[in-house]
Amino acid sequence: MTNFLLHLLLIFGLAPLLPGVIARTKAVIAGRKGQPLTQLYRDLWKLFRKDLVLSRTTTWIFRAGPLIGFAVPVLGALLLPFGPAAAPLSFTGDFVLYVYLFGLARFFTILAALDTGSSFEGMGAAREATFSILVEPTIFVAFIILVRISGDFSLNAMFGAVGSGKLLQSPTAFSLILTAFCLFIVLLAENCRIPFDDPNTHLELTMIHEVMVLDHSGPDFGLILYGTAMKLLLSSAMVVNLLLPVSGNLLLDLTAFCGALLLIAVAVGLVESAMARLRLIRVPQLLIGTTLLSFFGLILLLR
Repeated sequence: MTNFLLHLLLIFGLAPLLPGVIARTKAVIAGRKGQPLTQLYRDLWKLFRKDLVLSRTTTWIFRAGPLIGFAVPVLGALLLPFGPAAAPLSFTGDFVLYVYLFGLARFFTILAALDTGSSFEGMGAAREATFSILVEPTIFVAFIILVRISGDFSLNAMFGAVGSGKLLQSPTAFSLILTAFCLFIVLLAENCRIPFDDPNTHLELTMIHEVMVLDHSGPDFGLILYGTAMKLLLSSAMVVNLLLPVSGNLLLDLTAFCGALLLIAVAVGLVESAMARLRLIRVPQLLIGTTLLSFFGLILLLR
């Protein structure tokens, strides 16, 4: 019960802070003051109090997209361990459910975009579907590496074996570092960050995720922003679970885990400050390269 409440507290309370950290990091690098760290909390409060505007051409699918996009990260948080806090829901093969829960959220987000009948949103949906196909092999190869190391098929055991800290001093360390790097690239792609997408752009021809949610407003748009922030936290948590050892002191480990999540957000901000958005034809090349790199990490374990 404690782990259940702790996971809900972190996913609901800490998630909106990460986009604020990214934005503030980019502002500092650019020499600007930037928005407050709590800007997303304020935006969510404002959006949830606004009225909803619906197009006459849309159906129930348009409303289902934001709801499922919000619910899926909450369910995913219950399957993924947060540092020293084991996942409340755990069973053999739960990593498959974890991956395809987000596939379900993406499916309904794409359907909601297509439901508007907008050609721009359809274009963004096509790009989103294409990139997700290229990202999925990297995620599964990373999980196969963890299965190979831990000898178990549940996320708790897979990340728990790494969190003991002993593996970072063994020959598996290089494979884990490669896996963490690949998952960080997946984080950028799955959360529509530079160099794959620019969440701040307003040019429809270059937008991917943002163009799919142009017609959402009010509470529905608030659910989309909240769900996106929670997905960012879960993607960051997977990287942190690979790199951060557990000492055994619950309070110390949780503090270190939260601090590491904020450091991941700072790293995302630094990447976005140092790089420009890739041309669309270069994105598949980078994602395929990430998959090959994760395969190399797996081969190192099979020697």
